[in-house]
Amino acid sequence: MRVLVNKRILVGITGGIAAYKIPELVRRLKDQGAEVRVVMTPAAKSFITPLTLQAVSGHPVADDLLDPTAEASMGHIELARWADLIIIAPASADFIARYCAGMANDLLSTLCLASTSPVVIVPAMNQQMWQATATQANIETLAQRHVPTWGPGSGSQACGEVGPGRMIEPDEILIHTIDHFSISNALEGKRITITAGPTREALDPVRYISNHSSGKMGFALAAEAARMGALVTLISGPVSLPTPTGCARINVSSAQDMLGAALNVPGEQDVFIGCAAVADYRAADVADQKIKKQGDEISLKLVKNPDIIATIAQKNNAKLVVGFAAETQNVEQYALGKLENKGLDIIAANDVSDASIGFNAEHNALSVFWPGGQQQIATASKFKVARELLYLIQQRLSEKL
Repeated sequence: MRVLVNKRILVGITGGIAAYKIPELVRRLKDQGAEVRVVMTPAAKSFITPLTLQAVSGHPVADDLLDPTAEASMGHIELARWADLIIIAPASADFIARYCAGMANDLLSTLCLASTSPVVIVPAMNQQMWQATATQANIETLAQRHVPTWGPGSGSQACGEVGPGRMIEPDEILIHTIDHFSISNALEGKRITITAGPTREALDPVRYISNHSSGKMGFALAAEAARMGALVTLISGPVSLPTPTGCARINVSSAQDMLGAALNVPGEQDVFIGCAAVADYRAADVADQKIKKQGDEISLKLVKNPDIIATIAQKNNAKLVVGFAAETQNVEQYALGKLENKGLDIIAANDVSDASIGFNAEHNALSVFWPGGQQQIATASKFKVARELLYLIQQRLSEKL
């Protein structure tokens, strides 16, 4: 079965020796039923000829932003609208930097800016260029904009060096492409509520109890769920993150506010994901005026906050309830205890004592548990981790319905 039938894929080739592998990628995409068009940068033509790509794709290759002949047939704006997916392979350090900066000084960068279709970066460069601070900062910026990166691989390079920076092989790019289209509509029409960020529990008009949660994981889940076709309600504590495209956002402050918002989301929910770092306790009495200094010590009486995720599970407000457990020790033990005690369907645990995947980090890794099963999600950007977790959630939801 050809799984890419009727999919329109634009392959953008930049300057790099790995360009010689792209005819094989185009052939494999077409073998799976995709219609493929190719765009080349001027530098790419130093490594492979447009005629070769025209022969394997079956279409003329576009390579000139100001070509009047091309504009008379399928101009660059029409080509940008045509694609279901844009794959930049190989993606040089130069192109990544220009795309990150929003430049449009050749046909390929212009197409990427003019298209609303997903863009994927498949890096290929010298290992030191890949590891350079500027390149890594650009990759991180693109990840925050929901632009995925496939690769790079590691090994011997044309320059004679060894390390990360090799373009992944055409077979692997094909697998990623198939996964992209199979997952992209996996949650079509599903109603998903996600809590994210910290809560703030007031002590007086100027002080509060909170935690270090940045909200990045919850916002990544919301962004990826919307991209996969879900109808997403994002209930957020106080964070400075922009609302992901396609999500309805409700801003709250305290745990009680968050619970009230969660219980009042209209419509029957398919999935509830409690990703927020909710304060366990709040002040028994909130002072009307700023609390003044009163010696070297002060005592505060705290009372327990409502358990939002357990309440949602008990009230059956969603068909599938997913919790998060941010732990600093005994991660599996505590996660399994919460899974059972709170009546959850899935719990995703992470070790926040590891600064590389803890609060405010750009990456995460999860140990996911459900009754009778478990799966590890390896360290990756929070957006990639979110996609893998949502795919697991989709599978469990299908089994439950």
